[in-house]
Parts: sequence; structure tokens; C-alpha cells
Amino acid sequence: MSTNKRGTRYDEEFKRTLVNLYQNGSKSQAALCEEYGVSINALGRWIKQYSTVETDDGEVLTAKQVKELQKRMA
Repeated sequence: MSTNKRGTRYDEEFKRTLVNLYQNGSKSQAALCEEYGVSINALGRWIKQYSTVETDDGEVLTAKQVKELQKRMA
């Protein structure tokens, strides 16, 4: 985590950890935001970005990877 003129920047591991806590049902978005000091908007973006999808052949992709594949196929 680092701070610059635009605000705090969080590393990938931190973001993935919060998304996993949310997805496992151990904490709500509001509770995570309060506990870790992140905005609800930021957490929502991370959930969208790091949520996973399993393909028919068993491969697990993040939403970001799915978007990249869609761009390449278009």
C-alpha cells in the first residue's frame, strides 16, 4: 500500500485478499470497508475485477482475463 497525490494505492495481494474475504461470506462489503479503510466503490471494482469464472474445460479466469479474451476475439 502506498500513498500519492491521488490517494492510497493498494497492491494486488491486498485487493485479492479482500475479495476472497467477501466471496467466502466471512464479511460483508460494508464491514470490510470499515475494517480496512477502503471505499465501497473501490471494493466493488475489485470484486468485479477479481471475481473468477470457470470455463467448460475447468480453466479458472478472472473477469479481467475474460474481458481481454473478448477484445482479442472481436
